[in-house]
Parts: sequence; C-alpha cells; structure tokens
Amino acid sequence: MTDSQNITIDSFISDWNTDSNNMKDDFISLKTHLESKSNVKIVFNARPGVSYSLRAAHSAQKKRSLFVMVDVIDDDPDNRWLSVCFYGEMITDPDEQGDLIPGGLLGEDGYCFDHDTASESGINYIKGRIDEAYSSAGKE
Repeated sequence: MTDSQNITIDSFISDWNTDSNNMKDDFISLKTHLESKSNVKIVFNARPGVSYSLRAAHSAQKKRSLFVMVDVIDDDPDNRWLSVCFYGEMITDPDEQGDLIPGGLLGEDGYCFDHDTASESGINYIKGRIDEAYSSAGKE
C-alpha cells in the first residue's frame, strides 16, 4: 500500500494547516453539502502533490461512476484551490462561471469551476450546480 492509499478524508482535513486561500472551510462546506444528500456514495482519492478528490455518485446512476468531482489542487500546498467538475449535460451555468473541458471529465465533456478565493457567493453557486447534478444523476 502506498502512503496516498492510507490517507483518509478525516486525516487530510485535520492535517490541512496552511491555507492562505482559505479553501479548507469551503472544501468542508462542499463535503458537508454532499453528505447531506440521500443515496449518495462519496469516495476520497488522495494523490499528494497533485490533488485530493471527493467523487460523489448517486445510487441510481448506471452510466457513470460519479456526478461531481471536487478536487483540492495540491501543486502548492500553501496555496491550494478547488476545482469542481460536472458532466456537461447534468448542469446549467447561468452565470457562465465554469469552463467547458472537452473530454476532460473521465473522457467526457465536462464543466469545471475553479474556486481559488474564499467566497460565500462562489461556494453557493457551486452548491447550486451540485444540486442540479444530483437531480440529474438520480434520473439516470
């Protein structure tokens, strides 16, 4: 087993001390929002130095292994930021805050929302996209 396989979500959060961008609280807020959803399985994938990911899947999903991927980008642990990605047809982006990534989410077109400045309005916008994706995933 590698060190990354031994990292749990709880140990990752408790060991996250340096946070100049104030992303820890926003990450916890998104994690808590996902945990509040019924019929959702969350998998944590640690790749130290690259990213730490929450991958959430709805139990009704048959075609895909997730409906949202919340990445903590770890290329500079002192300045982590969030990238939250969805399959393109599972959400809307009324304020055009996301970036279309052709083939960028497990080989399919996706929208990613980069969140690098702590902001309640920014995190609430992402939560709205999570709610849309969750609803879409429940219909797959």
